[in-house]
Amino acid sequence: MAKYINPFTDVGFKRIFGQELSKPLLLDFLNSLFEGEKHIVNLTFLDKEQPALFEEDRSLIYDIYCETDEGEKIIVEMQNKSQPFFKNRSIYYVSESIARQGERGSSWNYEIDSVYLVAFLNFSPLDFKKQFRTDVVLAEKDTKEQFSDKLRMIYLQLPLFKKEAEECENQVERWIYLLKNMETLNRLPWAAQSAVFKKLESIADVSAMTRAERLQYDEALKKYRDTISVFEGVRMEGRMEGRMEGRMEGRMEGREEGQKEEKIANARKMKTYGLALEMISDITGLTIDEVRDL
Repeated sequence: MAKYINPFTDVGFKRIFGQELSKPLLLDFLNSLFEGEKHIVNLTFLDKEQPALFEEDRSLIYDIYCETDEGEKIIVEMQNKSQPFFKNRSIYYVSESIARQGERGSSWNYEIDSVYLVAFLNFSPLDFKKQFRTDVVLAEKDTKEQFSDKLRMIYLQLPLFKKEAEECENQVERWIYLLKNMETLNRLPWAAQSAVFKKLESIADVSAMTRAERLQYDEALKKYRDTISVFEGVRMEGRMEGRMEGRMEGRMEGREEGQKEEKIANARKMKTYGLALEMISDITGLTIDEVRDL
């Protein structure tokens, strides 16, 4: 039996990042993520009763109104969703947060607060670069100069973070290590030296849950594991099938072509599961016509 909760279940994520009691944890995590750029001094949870593509999305997305030490106002969206259409969903919710700031009337001058997305990915999408942190901003295509500071999206691919505890060099790396490995740990490193991680240790302790909370957590954990299992199963089978097809057909001529074969193999496997063409296209990066013709 694990001592600490899995922070990427809906229950675990809410306990650590989505309640008033956990504000000091969230504040510390965000400031470590933006270290050297911004320093948040206050944060407030915004009303989550807002339109969503799917009903369950709101349970794993937290809108946080932040104020920096320079008086800047930032809306931070914390997302924890491992599912098809992830990139499009995240863009949708960032756009939604911007649009909600609109005011009716001709006198409004389109003054909006910046919106930042912080998204945890428990898998590595095929249409993402193979790097732990992907930081997306609005920039001019040729000069790469920032066009606007009103939108920023940070994606953290947990499987690509490989450091052990003794290798972590800063606070954000310590945070990521704990979040990624929490469910397998018997004690939290750095808890004895850090008040923040000591608080995290108490909040994440499974034995501190009430019976009702534990039942809810067990159900959330099962759902999380089932979701991850489906994704990993499809991807692993797709990789094997793609390699075999590549060898048989003699088309594995370099890395780029190998990645194409992997996408095709994944798409074929997903079709056997009965997934919609649009969903398969979004996951693999293939066009709908390419998927249809497989």
